[in-house]
Amino acid sequence: MSSSMIQIVILAGVALFLVLQLRKVLGTRDGYEPPKSEGLPPANGKARSFDVIDGGGEDHDIAHFIGVDTPDGKALAAMKRAEPDFTVADFASGAKYAYEMILMAFENGELDDVKDFVSEDVFTSFNGAIDARRAQGLTVEATFVGVSKTELMEAEFDEATRMAEITMRFSGELTSVVKDADGEIVEGDPNTVKRQRDTWTFARGMGVDDPNWQLIATEQ
Repeated sequence: MSSSMIQIVILAGVALFLVLQLRKVLGTRDGYEPPKSEGLPPANGKARSFDVIDGGGEDHDIAHFIGVDTPDGKALAAMKRAEPDFTVADFASGAKYAYEMILMAFENGELDDVKDFVSEDVFTSFNGAIDARRAQGLTVEATFVGVSKTELMEAEFDEATRMAEITMRFSGELTSVVKDADGEIVEGDPNTVKRQRDTWTFARGMGVDDPNWQLIATEQ
């Protein structure tokens, strides 16, 4: 075999090695693949396009939940200025968890477990309902199924006091039965999922050390 042929074979081997290495790093694609987008999906489920420049552009974190130019959107923007680490997405996720935790504490009559997460007025109201239930010899057995929908309804921010309020609407699903003193079911069905809608308002001072929001008002 001539020296030129040997060089060709060597070069072909090197090229094959480089192709295999590139495939390992980049992977392979079959046909057309649209570019992947990052961040939160739009609130209405439709693709949205923004021309974002450094230091400007629409705030996707707010836009996912509510109109940026609405009074509620501007209130959320003011909260983020007062506390740069605050995001609406993180709040919504935490509020959803708080809804499950507080709702089940009320259903099971165990409010002491969530006392730090509700205002004094809400605690008194919930506790009064639980005491009335117990006075009748009634108990509740409930199982949380999940939250089918979460909506941000309103947002307010007081620049002077740095107090923020955000109202959320939850569509929850749970099974629940009420039993009398003899353990007989007097209301509900353990095999039927009950759907309910609750509107809750949470409040917190922005920029304070305590990261917990408190439930300050409820409405169905």
